[in-house]
Amino acid sequence: MKAIAIIPARYKSTRFPGKPLAKLGAKYIIQHVYERVQSSGLFTEVVVGTDDQRIFEAVESFGGKVVLTSKEHESGTDRVAEVCRKLPCCSDTDVVVNVQGDEPFISREPLKKLMAAFDDPVVRVASLMHSMKKNFDDPNSVKVVCDKNKYALYFSRSVIPFEQNNKLEQKPEYFRHIGIYAFRRGILFRFVEMPQGKLERIEKLEQLRLLENGIKIKMIETDYEGIGIDTPQDLEKAEKMIAAKSYE
Repeated sequence: MKAIAIIPARYKSTRFPGKPLAKLGAKYIIQHVYERVQSSGLFTEVVVGTDDQRIFEAVESFGGKVVLTSKEHESGTDRVAEVCRKLPCCSDTDVVVNVQGDEPFISREPLKKLMAAFDDPVVRVASLMHSMKKNFDDPNSVKVVCDKNKYALYFSRSVIPFEQNNKLEQKPEYFRHIGIYAFRRGILFRFVEMPQGKLERIEKLEQLRLLENGIKIKMIETDYEGIGIDTPQDLEKAEKMIAAKSYE
């Protein structure tokens, strides 16, 4: 199975402008992501897709492959699709993986588990989730509930499932969605051609567009916690992790 990884990176992040070019240790955040995905050895190509010349030049400066994209995209998946259309190597690719550009501690194991989902020919889209132990009420931690076959039923910024009966002998298990997606190539292009759905607009979660259109998402449980950097405060925490080498 041939797979490529595309890392969408935009400059104008609402909560942290210029985030891909922020330094984490001696490297850009985007460089950490790129090098860790590349070192996994799982992909025939690793490419950054960006709408900003500064990010483009930074990726070239550390020897990364990068494609300049439109500034009009509303989501990272739209950017990934544009890059895939532009890359000759994508014409015969089986699976395209969207790795968020703010995941500097991504490692081989969760990516390997994600790719293994496609050994099942029925799977068209897959993503990662991690068991939560705290911060259930944090709207920035997207929760997911699944059916018995580990296909997503719903994603929400709210607490799901809601524990109405506090006397349950077996407490519900909560899962945090880690926003790394893998698509069979045809489904990726189909996804970005779909209009935004009602639930997607309400929750501000693009993956709900797939569920609203009857496309199942296979959820893969991982020990990787999805340490994304969304704010300068997150960067400070990541710096401490780098210093303590507590991220492997």
